[in-house]
Amino acid sequence: MSDVLAVDNFDEKIEYLKKTIKSIPDYPKPGILFRDITSLCIDKKAFALCIDVLYDLFKDKNIDKVVSAEARGFVFGAPLAARLGAGFVMVRKPGKLPRETIKEDYDLEYGHNSLHMHKDSIEKGDRVLVLDDLLATGGTIGAIIKLIRSLGGDIYKAAFIIELEDLGGREIISKTYNVETTSLITFPGH
Repeated sequence: MSDVLAVDNFDEKIEYLKKTIKSIPDYPKPGILFRDITSLCIDKKAFALCIDVLYDLFKDKNIDKVVSAEARGFVFGAPLAARLGAGFVMVRKPGKLPRETIKEDYDLEYGHNSLHMHKDSIEKGDRVLVLDDLLATGGTIGAIIKLIRSLGGDIYKAAFIIELEDLGGREIISKTYNVETTSLITFPGH
C-alpha cells in the first residue's frame, strides 16, 4: 500500500489501533468472531489516532465528498470529511432521508437490505472517497459504489478501518467495480 508512506510510524500506529479492537466469539451467531470497533472508539487516543491516520492517507487526494453508510461508517466519515474540507454524504436505510433519494438493493453477510442516498448529494465529477468501518464480503460497499456512479461521481478509493481478509471483499470490489481499497487493519476469519 503506497499510501502508507504518507503516514509517519504507520505500522506502530496501526498496531496500537489493532490492540484496542475487542473480539467477541459467537456474535451475532455461533461460529462468528465479531470484531468490535466500538472499543476503538471508546479509547480517546485510538479514535483520534484513527482519524489522524486516515487524514494523512487522503489529505492530498483532492477529495470532494466522503461517503459513508449508517451507522458506524458515520462515526469515521464525518470527522474525516471535516478534516479534509470535503462534504459528507450519508447513506442510509429506507425511510431515513427526507429529500428525494435513489436506492440500491444489496446482500450482506446476514441477509439483504437496501441503501438510499439523496439524489442531490453527489455532483457529476465529484472525487469521492467511500469510507466504512468494516469490509467483509463487499455487499454494502458495492451498493454504495453503484449509487455514487449513478449520480456521476468519480470514486477515488474505498477505505476501511477493519478488513476481514478471508471473506474476499477486497477482490470483489476490485474485480466487480474496479475500485481500489485501503484497509487500516486486517484480521483473518469471518
